Amino acid sequence: MRNLDFTVIKPFVHLLPSAVAITLKVGIGAFFLTLIIAIVVGSMRTRKLYKPIRFLLAAYVEFFRGTPLLIQLFVVYYGLPSFGIKIGTIPASILTMGLNSGAYLSEVVRASILSIDKGQYEAAAMLGYSNIQTTVHIILPQALRIAVPSFMNGFSSIIKETSITSVLPIVELTKLGNQIYAKTYHPFEIYITMAVIYFAMTYFVTFFAKWLERRLSVWVKK
Repeated sequence: MRNLDFTVIKPFVHLLPSAVAITLKVGIGAFFLTLIIAIVVGSMRTRKLYKPIRFLLAAYVEFFRGTPLLIQLFVVYYGLPSFGIKIGTIPASILTMGLNSGAYLSEVVRASILSIDKGQYEAAAMLGYSNIQTTVHIILPQALRIAVPSFMNGFSSIIKETSITSVLPIVELTKLGNQIYAKTYHPFEIYITMAVIYFAMTYFVTFFAKWLERRLSVWVKK
């Protein structure tokens, strides 16, 4: 059994900030796209819409929940250029991961909105609120508070799932780990280091989620 030697990573430490930055860029970008998609799609699916629109929204959710993220990534990055749509590695990664997570979290938003007491809609109507005012000022704040833990879990998952983008020509954290391994042949030391960095990032997200949940609780009670 050989001794562990974490010093093999030392010559490559200067490459870590760039790889972490790309990982965070993809993760944060995908999360903001996820938020927009989840709120829009989730809210729309609680309303009475024309059948074709309902079908399209349901098809989007089922497709992205029913196919592997890796295949979705290949379709976006390698498939879209066949139709004259060519996008870079980082935008392709953000778009794919945003669409994928948006499909899952739109269901969380939908369930959160449906869990709000129907009496609040009737009370808002009696006070003269329009449908949009009721949704924006009364329903969404409560629904988002319910959805915050799921959103933050989704954010943590997105950060971890950025590793799948290592199959594209993009040097994020996992790809950098693979490159260092190819030069040093010390897999345990390298991948443990990468795991610690991923853990640090997701731990920060969890900490931020708890802070945000407390702030939202105070805001909703006002």
